[in-house]
Amino acid sequence: METGAQNTADISHLVTQFKAVPGGLLPLLHAIQAELGYVPDSVVPSIATGLNLSRAEVHGVISFYHDFKTHPVGRNTVQICRAEACQSMGSRSLEAHAKETLGIDYHQTTADGSITLQEVFCLGNCACSPSVRINNDVFARVDQDRFDELVANIRGEVEIK
Repeated sequence: METGAQNTADISHLVTQFKAVPGGLLPLLHAIQAELGYVPDSVVPSIATGLNLSRAEVHGVISFYHDFKTHPVGRNTVQICRAEACQSMGSRSLEAHAKETLGIDYHQTTADGSITLQEVFCLGNCACSPSVRINNDVFARVDQDRFDELVANIRGEVEIK
């Protein structure tokens, strides 16, 4: 695990790159997350100083947007839609199956570090419910068997058809 000093050093070039950009906080946070995989609490003081913001302002933005992670996550993110359309088409049973199959709850990561499970409240794919997003790919009409196939693909056991 990295120390706060290492994380701060790792992002100094990014802070320099975005400090003159109007509204640079969001692009900076995205760049940090892309580089480190998350936005550690230890970098908040450097971000605040570099952009001439308070730590509270930086923390407020990080905590407001659900896409920003403040701790390491799995190599793959699996999101199950919990919006009403997906619920009406079976996403609740899919959620239960996913939690049981992976052995984790929402916002947890599998022991092998391969999958972090998250809920999402709309993927904009309502006509093809229930939907699941794995990393940046959305999958439609996912039932328990399809979920198992998608997870097996992530783990390198099978190819997605």
